[in-house]
Amino acid sequence: MHELSLLQNVREILEEHAISQHFRQVTHVTLEVGQLSCVEPDALRFGFDVVMKDSLAENAELNITELKGLGVCPRCLQQTELDTLYDVCASCGNPRLDIIQGTEMKIKDLLVI
Repeated sequence: MHELSLLQNVREILEEHAISQHFRQVTHVTLEVGQLSCVEPDALRFGFDVVMKDSLAENAELNITELKGLGVCPRCLQQTELDTLYDVCASCGNPRLDIIQGTEMKIKDLLVI
């Protein structure tokens, strides 16, 4: 489950920002997870408390926002919602789309003390 290593990276980022931005506790974390990212939101929820134990984010609330997959067709320039990385353009059927959203995972915002 690579979600645990992703959560460890989140913990490291929080610790780095706590030093540079002078906060001592995180009470709320919002993550944005793209539907095409191969990251399972339920696995993040399951592992969050374990990874954040004994850190400045222990007992923090986790909120996960899922981002839809979006692509732009280089042929007809139409934007298409994607369920998989291999979807075709809904307008012209082109099998090659430029992915513009949905493959990322990022920390969207934090509430800190």
